[in-house]
Amino acid sequence: MRFSLFIHMERWDDSISHDQHWENLVELTQLAEAGGFGTVWIGEHHAMEYTVSPNPMPQLAYLAARTSTIRLGAGTIIAPFWNPIRVAGECALLDVISGGRMEVGLARGAYQYEFDRIMNGMPVADGGESLREMVPAVQALWQGDYAHEGKVWQFPTSTSVPKPVQQDGPPMWLAARSPETHDFAVANNCNVMVTPLMKDDNEVVDLVGKFETATAAHPEVSRRPEIMVLRHTYVHDEADPEGWRVAADGINRYYRTFDSVFGNNEAPNGFHEPSPESKFAERPEFEAESLHRSAMIGTPDEVITRLREYEKLGVDEFSFWSDNSLSHEQKKRSLELFIEHVVPEFQGA
Repeated sequence: MRFSLFIHMERWDDSISHDQHWENLVELTQLAEAGGFGTVWIGEHHAMEYTVSPNPMPQLAYLAARTSTIRLGAGTIIAPFWNPIRVAGECALLDVISGGRMEVGLARGAYQYEFDRIMNGMPVADGGESLREMVPAVQALWQGDYAHEGKVWQFPTSTSVPKPVQQDGPPMWLAARSPETHDFAVANNCNVMVTPLMKDDNEVVDLVGKFETATAAHPEVSRRPEIMVLRHTYVHDEADPEGWRVAADGINRYYRTFDSVFGNNEAPNGFHEPSPESKFAERPEFEAESLHRSAMIGTPDEVITRLREYEKLGVDEFSFWSDNSLSHEQKKRSLELFIEHVVPEFQGA
């Protein structure tokens, strides 16, 4: 099982500038590369300071010049907000710039808050239609001339300019939860990225099961697709047995903010106020002890033990999700501990 870093600029107030947040992101990416991580992933979100990432492409292009081996993942492009020709061309250009290190993730979108501002109020659930139309169109554009007559997009014969360095184009990953999305991904030669969010490892078992069912249903697919599990991750020193609490509290704040965005609340100057703790008094998954069990929080040995179970399940990639509302110094120390103690345990696999 290999490791990747999933990272964004997280801005919770105006005490730290955007440019300093960016330098922090670059530092953590370079640390991950030196520590043996295979990929850095950056997603797409709009008009929200707690996930500052209106376009992963320029960020990844900059990182291409500041790194040499780590792969560069757009995780994920929100399909309804793009045009297939743009996706194909921009991903191919990043592949050229990086010497063939690009990976592309695609998703239907999650927040009505964004759809109200980008898509004139289109229901977020309708984004799946764009995703299903986007995938084969981009794959065809990478191969050569292609005309498209779909429900969402129509365009005459076109092609991707430039063409990707990687044969058949950058590996494509789909954010999946439902059995239908798993099946569509496998049928279209895509890998799958999943996140259990605040649920425990039984959810990981369930998601891997959906993936395995999809792969079994498509024996015609010659290349076995891969599955990546994305988890909020925080490693603390064994000398501090209560070190997990700071991470649990930080992730609690993160998900209360997630709830605020998901609830389509207003965000003055882009800052969403976390939903009040009282709202979740009857929600045990928000309790510190529950987050300790669900998020990948623990000492190096505790994290290694859980990751061994993921490896046994057949997880190909574990993504260290660094977003947690904590400081850069806390994130850096956690990543250093993961690199020093956890990564070596899996490098011989």
